[in-house]
Amino acid sequence: MKKISLYIAIITLLLGISGNINAQNRMLDEKQRKIITISALTAKGDLQKLKTELNAGLDAGLTVNQIKEALVHLYAYCGFPRSIRGLQTFMEVLDERKANGITDELGADASPINDDGNKYERGKKILGELTRTPQPETLSGYSAFAPAIDSFLKEHLFADIFERDVLTYAERELVTVSVISSIGKAEPMLRSHLTICLNVGLTPEQLNEFVEIIQSTIGKKEGKSARSVLDDVLGNRKQ
Repeated sequence: MKKISLYIAIITLLLGISGNINAQNRMLDEKQRKIITISALTAKGDLQKLKTELNAGLDAGLTVNQIKEALVHLYAYCGFPRSIRGLQTFMEVLDERKANGITDELGADASPINDDGNKYERGKKILGELTRTPQPETLSGYSAFAPAIDSFLKEHLFADIFERDVLTYAERELVTVSVISSIGKAEPMLRSHLTICLNVGLTPEQLNEFVEIIQSTIGKKEGKSARSVLDDVLGNRKQ
């Protein structure tokens, strides 16, 4: 009887440990949290708080090149002025850390891109992978109204930028939804990119945590709006 009780206790302990590990795997890690705060504050233009989060991101293990890549990536969603100010702020942070004797890991640079194929088709393929939706041959909506922006999106955003391997697709999508949530008034795009987040492996728990970070970092209004969109996305996912 004692052996059976001991066996049950061991199994219970192991199941508990396994459950905790699985729960942790469903939550954001510290690097992902800092990608969110850095991206959101850059988009908002709050450079003083950004300095604090840039330091925290480096301390959490993000490399210099990963943070640079996030700051470059977000220009596609909130413009060159915010991106460049973010990069300039990051330069200040690195100079201050160097003066204090801190040597930060540079990290890997982007691998060479095989650009033999048609760039538009490469971008179209990547967009199809992200959305899990075959891309139509005939343009519609805003793409038909302004075909130039369709070319820019597929050739530059989804080919030039998304092909760079410094950040994963999941990390790039965290940058993207952080920016869109922070600038506001772009709910249809946020809905699309939260869906892509799920497609590239982020969990509902991680996205719920993302919304909480936006609310605490940027504001209740932005958090409430992001929550509404996420609830809609997750609700449609279950159907």
